[in-house]
Amino acid sequence: MTRLYGPKAWAALGALAVVLFVVVPVFSLAVPAGSPFHLSQYWVTLIGKIMCYAVVAIAMDLIWGYTGILSLGQGLFFALGGYALGMYLMRQIGREGQYQSELPDFMVFLDWKELPWHWWNTDQFWWAALLVILVPGLLALVFGYFAFRSRVKGVYFSIITQALTFAAMLLFFRNDTGFGGNNGFTDFKRLLGYSVTAHETRVTLFAVTGLLLIGTLLLGRWIVKSKLGRVLVAIRDAETRAAFCGYNTLHYKLFIFTLAAVICGIAGALYVPQAGIINPGEMSPANSIEIAIWVAVGGRGTLTGAIVGAGLVNFAKSLFTVWFPEYWLYFLGLLFILVTLFLPQGIVGLLRGRREAAA
Repeated sequence: MTRLYGPKAWAALGALAVVLFVVVPVFSLAVPAGSPFHLSQYWVTLIGKIMCYAVVAIAMDLIWGYTGILSLGQGLFFALGGYALGMYLMRQIGREGQYQSELPDFMVFLDWKELPWHWWNTDQFWWAALLVILVPGLLALVFGYFAFRSRVKGVYFSIITQALTFAAMLLFFRNDTGFGGNNGFTDFKRLLGYSVTAHETRVTLFAVTGLLLIGTLLLGRWIVKSKLGRVLVAIRDAETRAAFCGYNTLHYKLFIFTLAAVICGIAGALYVPQAGIINPGEMSPANSIEIAIWVAVGGRGTLTGAIVGAGLVNFAKSLFTVWFPEYWLYFLGLLFILVTLFLPQGIVGLLRGRREAAA
């Protein structure tokens, strides 16, 4: 039986679960707003969005840190999951929109008379949830199959995934695709009959996101500790030798690439109701590059480093974009350069190295 963690790590994970599922809800809902211990809806939403990013970072670490595939298209899968749930949220607005029509406001503005075919059944949550998984998963499966079968790897794979992301962004910017064009989807009202903006709903979304984060971490840990994980590392370190030993590397790479896309799609679906908007900007190639930076900062091939990197970088981003918005990109670029030069193993890798040296 695969041993995921030692006692100390399980204790830390349990403490995290208590914070996410007990402390935060109590301090946010039960503690009065005037109390210094009250956790406002702003912080609940901010931490919830950062946890969505952390889930994406874990997926990125699985394919880059453990398999050696630098994909610059994870932002696309994240956005596709968000759009899939966003269509459901737009249908839930009903006649409460500006034009009081069953059609979304942007369709009425563009003089559309009926919903396009790809909006079929999107008023059903189960169908939207299915799309969240199937759309990014199938795209990754088909794209990855042809790319890996053609033995595209290294920087060339990074370039074509970035090109795919850019092409999708341009497609979604078009008004005639039925995805809201430049503005995307916003002004959401309800999710499963509950107000999206209600404090209780935000806390529930926070808890569900925390559950996804812990579940993704455990799934990733199980993968890397299993025989599958050892094969992935072998592919990363010496793919030719792994193939010579009889492993079909295409199947392994395709599986982990598709799984990472599905994880990103689910994270995107949870992100959208918390952020209140989804537009083609989420597909920007710069966002996918930023995901790689999170993993590099935290530490490739560690999983926990992906969470640390995503948390630190996005918390810093939330502060910089308020205090010094014009300098954020410069700071991000400088951070990546410094990590590459002085922390090649990331923050968690550095701490592990010091602990092993001390032992």
